[in-house]
Amino acid sequence: MSASELAEWSEREERRKRRAPWGVLALVLLTGVALIRNGSGEFDVGPPQPAAAAAPVLDVRVSPSAAGAVEGPAGLSFSPADRVRIPAIQVDAPVTPVGLDADGWVGAPPPEDSNVAGWFTGAVSPGEKGTSVIVGHVDNTQGPAVFYGLGALKKGDRVEVGRQDGRTAVFEVYGVEVFEKSKFPGDRVYGSKGTPELRVITCGGGFSKQHGYDGNVVVFARLVAGA
Repeated sequence: MSASELAEWSEREERRKRRAPWGVLALVLLTGVALIRNGSGEFDVGPPQPAAAAAPVLDVRVSPSAAGAVEGPAGLSFSPADRVRIPAIQVDAPVTPVGLDADGWVGAPPPEDSNVAGWFTGAVSPGEKGTSVIVGHVDNTQGPAVFYGLGALKKGDRVEVGRQDGRTAVFEVYGVEVFEKSKFPGDRVYGSKGTPELRVITCGGGFSKQHGYDGNVVVFARLVAGA
């Protein structure tokens, strides 16, 4: 993508984001309900699910003025996501833009490519003030995919998002939960706290061949560095 094409695309996305308030996303879910695990038997136990201890204890930040509290880094400027790295689960994958599908759900990357994630362009870019969203498949018909191990993350793990401007937004995980798709708390997951945050989402929970996965694993993380 040339510099002029990138500038035009960025301007178009900025206009579209202004037309898509977060309230609209309260009912948005991750697609990929009907993904099927490899039937070889090797993956019969399914992907790891979040431990109860990984759930966020608080849904708000401590005020920077409180004793011992440290204010997080300022938000970065807009730049599309380019790559995501999660060292704790050996993820190192390219990122492609995704939007909403015909049913109004957050789209997912092509299922045939097991090592690609998607940045939701209806949200802020990773590192900007607000809540950015990266999605990916847990598996495909060949076996585990990019976010198969997402549920194994723990508080304090890092998610690094390389951006097209050459900067890397580094986020620290402060919670990991699994939610039923039918009871997905859109406001809680997608809502902006006014600070740079990230949600990483894949399918999870129970699984059946008829209905696929019945939930979504959601990683909650906040910006700790932007170099």
